[in-house]
Amino acid sequence: MAAFLGRASRQTRPILQLHNGITTSKARISTVGNLISGRRVVIAAAGAVCGVTLAVTLTQRVKAHLTLEPPRYPWKHDHYWSAFDVKSLRRGYQVYKQVCAACHSMDEIRYRELVGVILTEAEAKQDAFEAEVEDGPDEAGEMFMRPRKLFDPLPQPFPNKKAAQAANNGAYPPDLSRAVWSNDGREDYVFSLLTGYTEFPPGVKQMGDVHYNPYFLGGIIAMAPPLYNEIIEYDDGTPATTSQLAKDIVVFLRWSVDSQMNERKKRGFKCLAVFGTLLVCLFYMKRFHLSHLKTQRIAFKSPR
Repeated sequence: MAAFLGRASRQTRPILQLHNGITTSKARISTVGNLISGRRVVIAAAGAVCGVTLAVTLTQRVKAHLTLEPPRYPWKHDHYWSAFDVKSLRRGYQVYKQVCAACHSMDEIRYRELVGVILTEAEAKQDAFEAEVEDGPDEAGEMFMRPRKLFDPLPQPFPNKKAAQAANNGAYPPDLSRAVWSNDGREDYVFSLLTGYTEFPPGVKQMGDVHYNPYFLGGIIAMAPPLYNEIIEYDDGTPATTSQLAKDIVVFLRWSVDSQMNERKKRGFKCLAVFGTLLVCLFYMKRFHLSHLKTQRIAFKSPR
């Protein structure tokens, strides 16, 4: 009986070894299949990401290709020896106050910055007094409205972003405090944008209450043409043409991002004057006081 069981166990062992080998092979094949399918998923996901990125890039390039490059204009304040035109700054503030302020804010400009440059102190106080701002809390713990003062910023046309979008067909009017430096073309781009509105070209459909401007990215812009002839009347009697309005508001917006430019140029001129005087003095010292060093002769004689 023991001999029979021994022979049976020896005969069964190869069958078990064969069964285990088949199971191991199946497990290895399943693992390889899972790896291959995982790699396919990763490759497909990478291909999808690359495709979306390529499509977005091509779309942006096509839009940029359809956008006109603004021409270069001779802005007076760009020269090294020139400053801001004060009269143009005053007219530009008037354009902003009577036209642009209906939709756009300038949160980084305060009334005190206008004093001595664009407005007198009395005029700035009067403009600030005409607008109210929420302040508080008071002794009762409640908020209240008060007239603005010189340290307050220019008023906002809307209480929040949602209200601004609701009043402008879903588009949010950006803050103009740094509008000039937020684009590559700077003053040229803003001036071209304000004066470049035109009819929709053939092949471009007007979808909703939008407008066409070839200087805007893609050409489709939600903002209506803000400027046209005689939209306001200048206090100094200057004809309020579209180009004049655009030029004045661009100069004002340029001042808003670099209001210290005039003072910086004045300091630069003073430094140049001081350095020029020092240069003349150094030349005098070199030419006369150190002349003996340049005219003396040193001779070496070999010993005999």
